[in-house]
Amino acid sequence: MIGLICIAAVLVVIVLLVATGVLGGGMGKKERIVGTDIPKDSITEFYFTYDSSTYPPEFQRYRIYSENGKYYFYHEKREGDHWPLTEKDATVKETLELTDEEWDQAFSLLKGGIVTMREESADSGDGGPWLYLYWNGDKGEYQVFRFESYGAQREYEELCVEWKEGK
Repeated sequence: MIGLICIAAVLVVIVLLVATGVLGGGMGKKERIVGTDIPKDSITEFYFTYDSSTYPPEFQRYRIYSENGKYYFYHEKREGDHWPLTEKDATVKETLELTDEEWDQAFSLLKGGIVTMREESADSGDGGPWLYLYWNGDKGEYQVFRFESYGAQREYEELCVEWKEGK
């Protein structure tokens, strides 16, 4: 009888380890791929932010978000002679509605990117860019984004500059 209980306990532990991903189960994936694991229509927000303490300090944020079935592009620039620059230092704040084609263009650059879990970090001094993708199903954890390639990241930033300078 004790042997059966021990076998049952071992089986329960194995099932739990597989379900949490420790033993290679799919449910505990450490990464999500945009366009494969994260569908286009589940993305709710994407942030691309630089924040540098160099003198003069720099802050630039590009944000795409959805609201009531529409997509928007927001950009914000902060300027000042101190760091950190705060909301009060914003010199430019602008929101533009994106067309379906513009959203498709942005998504094509996000597609293939990797989303991982947020982690506590003691790293400091890096100006970014800091990249976060929010989506239906992120559970408040899977939000740290990296582009599929540096080329895609540069193209995305160039697209944002184009939009902020007048589409």
